[in-house]
Amino acid sequence: MTKPMFRTAVLALVAAATTAQAALPMLYEEAYAREEERRIYQAPIAGIYNSPWYDYRINVTEAQKELSNDLRGADDIEDRRDAWEEYGTELAKERKHYAKTMAKQGYREGRVYVGE
Repeated sequence: MTKPMFRTAVLALVAAATTAQAALPMLYEEAYAREEERRIYQAPIAGIYNSPWYDYRINVTEAQKELSNDLRGADDIEDRRDAWEEYGTELAKERKHYAKTMAKQGYREGRVYVGE
């Protein structure tokens, strides 16, 4: 097989794999985890860069790495479900813990309400 033909064959396989991957429905556990990802704090509460903030960011990063490792080692759909569920639960737990810690220190999460 010549190089251009080989490249074409590889590209066709990649496209087929990508299409097959896109055709799979999103797992409920993955949808939950993706929603928790949207809720990850991007900046510290009240702009206070302290040890709870850095601990929170480290724990989020660890959860992301663990998800990656778990998905890489997943053999079946149940393993994938477990990995996504654990990840989403961990993100929610860390977010709540950080917010609670900051509230005890007197800093509350800011919220904006828009009324009619």
